[in-house]
Amino acid sequence: MKTSDFYYDLPQELIAQTPVEPRDSSRLMVVNRKNNTIEHKHFYDIIDSLNPGDCLIANDSRVLPARIYGTRSTGARVEFLLLKQVRNNVWECLAKPGKKAREGAEFTFGDIMSCKVLEVLEDGNRIVEFYCKDNFYTALEKVGQMPLPPYITEKLEDQERYQTVYSKELGSAAAPTAGLHFTPELMKRIEEKGVKIGYVTLHVGLGTFRPVKVEDVTKHKMHSEHYEVPEETARLIKETKNNGGRVIAVGTTSCRTLESVATEHNGEVIACEGFTDIFIYPGYRFKVLDGLITNFHLPESTLIMLVSAFADYDTIMNAYKTAVKEKYRFFSFGDAMLIE
Repeated sequence: MKTSDFYYDLPQELIAQTPVEPRDSSRLMVVNRKNNTIEHKHFYDIIDSLNPGDCLIANDSRVLPARIYGTRSTGARVEFLLLKQVRNNVWECLAKPGKKAREGAEFTFGDIMSCKVLEVLEDGNRIVEFYCKDNFYTALEKVGQMPLPPYITEKLEDQERYQTVYSKELGSAAAPTAGLHFTPELMKRIEEKGVKIGYVTLHVGLGTFRPVKVEDVTKHKMHSEHYEVPEETARLIKETKNNGGRVIAVGTTSCRTLESVATEHNGEVIACEGFTDIFIYPGYRFKVLDGLITNFHLPESTLIMLVSAFADYDTIMNAYKTAVKEKYRFFSFGDAMLIE
């Protein structure tokens, strides 16, 4: 398939700039793969589509406030974006303007933290060591800002709105956005219905926004991300399957984690951790998933390719066309889709 096959026309005004309140009042498009039907609901109605004995698997990764602004003794100001931990307080970062962050350059972040550029990599990224009195993550919470996606231009008033209510494992450069629609009350009602909720951790990298630059989809190289599946989640998935329930992933990150592990372990999800660069596009045979909760994704992105693989290409492209016509809100702070 060609990358251009996944293009759709999206009016700029449908890109959600701010989250809706409350979280679960966003709209929900329910796409039924068997009947090829589309229903328009609200996210709080998702409980009607879940059956006792089903399980939801969500990603509990928490977004790092990874955008920080440092000042040199000359007064020059540089923005650093933390990409990947190399060791302890040493990180691979994007720096701009790059010419002010040469090897050996030192920066301060108020009186809370300082850093030194150790190395400039071939691709222009920097290896940076940070120094602080406090725990590094505590210091980061004080000086950092949320690394919102490039298509969100409005200021986020409440930083917690770019975190899921169940997030706990710090490490993502972007939010697993399908989970942003859940409230503690909705989750309680879901569990009271007899639907269990389990967690995996996949730290979302900025590669999630990287465009597919090759026309032949199969030639695209995916970014690698760290994941962890705990023992209780592996057990929950096995029990759910054995009892005839459905395993429904909350978001493409949970989906990629489960399918990666199952691909490595003969179709079974076991407790483990590692890195995945799995690329799911039409033709892929799913080993675990029975349902998927997801947002509306960018045209020609790896994420729209993944959802097209799970439903089917024509179903998804038609659903997106309908979403544009019905003025759904798109991307990170936008509305949701349930594919069942």
